[in-house]
Amino acid sequence: MLTIAADQGIEAREEYFTRDQLYSAAEAFFTGTAAEITPIREVDRRTIGAGARGPVTKTIQEAFFSAVRGENAKYRSWLTPVR
Repeated sequence: MLTIAADQGIEAREEYFTRDQLYSAAEAFFTGTAAEITPIREVDRRTIGAGARGPVTKTIQEAFFSAVRGENAKYRSWLTPVR
């Protein structure tokens, strides 16, 4: 995800954060093998941002799905064909 974000011109980094910072985030998403890129609408019954996928999440999510479908040649080395 960090590579895809950087390629989209989005600064991203891994760091620890507090719950207060999470509660006040404009948007947030899960990322992982099973989660892929999944927007987070609320935490502890508190709405995150507008309570829907935000523009940064949308951009990263679209680039991610394009990569895993093999539509972007830049990321083809990440894929293993299954026949």
